[in-house]
Amino acid sequence: MESLNQTFFLWLNAPEHPSALALILAIFFAERLVWAIPLLIGVGWLRGSEASRNTMLVVGASGLLGLMVNQLIGLAWLHPRPFMIGLGHTFIPHVADSSFPSDHLTLWWAVAFSFILQRGRRIAGIGLALLGVPIAWARIYLGVHFPFDMFGAASVSALSAWLSLRGARWYLEPVYRLATAIHRRFLGRLIALGWVRE
Repeated sequence: MESLNQTFFLWLNAPEHPSALALILAIFFAERLVWAIPLLIGVGWLRGSEASRNTMLVVGASGLLGLMVNQLIGLAWLHPRPFMIGLGHTFIPHVADSSFPSDHLTLWWAVAFSFILQRGRRIAGIGLALLGVPIAWARIYLGVHFPFDMFGAASVSALSAWLSLRGARWYLEPVYRLATAIHRRFLGRLIALGWVRE
C-alpha cells in the first residue's frame, strides 16, 4: 500500500525544474486559497440572515472538528511527509509533522461537504468541493503530501460534516446566542452604520 502511495506521489510531484506558471498556480492553490474559508464564513456571518448565520456556525463546526480529528490521528500515527524520507522534490517550506490526513484539504472539504448536506447550499458546496481537487494536486505537486493523505482528508471531512450537522441540535442554539452577543457588543458601531447586519 505504501509503495503504491509513493508511486502515485512520484507521478504527481513536480519535476526538479517546474515551469514558473505551474509553480505560481500550485502555490496559490496549496497555500493561499484556503484563506477563502474564514473569509466566506466571516462574510456569511456579517451580512447574512439568521438562517445563513446558523449555516456558517455549522460549517465552521465541521471544519474545526475535522482539524481536531486530524490532530488526534497525527498523535496516534506519525506518517512522514515525502521530504522527511527524501522522496521527490519540495518547493514550499513545511514543518516535519505527520502528513496524514491533509489539514488544508480537510478544512476545505469539511466546509464544502457541510454545505452540500444543507438544503439550499448544495450548489455552493459542490463548487467548493470541486475547488478542493486542485488544492489536493498542488499539495502533492509541491512535495508536502502523499496522494493517500488526500483520501484521508476526504474521509475525515465527510465524517466531520455529517457529525456537525447531526449534532447541531445540541450545540447550535447556545453557540448562536453567544456569537450573536459578541457580535452585537463588538460591532455595534458598524451595525448602526448599516455595514453589517444586527
